Amino acid sequence: MPVNQTRSERIEARVTPDVLVTVKRAAELQGRSLSDFVVAAAEQAARKTIEEVQIVRLSAEDQIRFMDALLEPSEPSPAMARARDHHRRLVGES
Repeated sequence: MPVNQTRSERIEARVTPDVLVTVKRAAELQGRSLSDFVVAAAEQAARKTIEEVQIVRLSAEDQIRFMDALLEPSEPSPAMARARDHHRRLVGES
């Protein structure tokens, strides 16, 4: 968390006694309070989840196919051409 931000929001969770023991032990091993450990772990998991969703990873073969499609696009299908024309009528040229 950036130094200049104050904590003003709460998160509550109910856990089993076994989970609490495990999380407390992990916090102790890192020399953190239970609250600091849980917040850091939740933030790390959240950032990882967001990254996994936002970053598209392609194999080398798929990267080549993607670049080929960008550099030499095929003609739009009739349905795509109709959709494009409909969009232009609704929104105008962009």
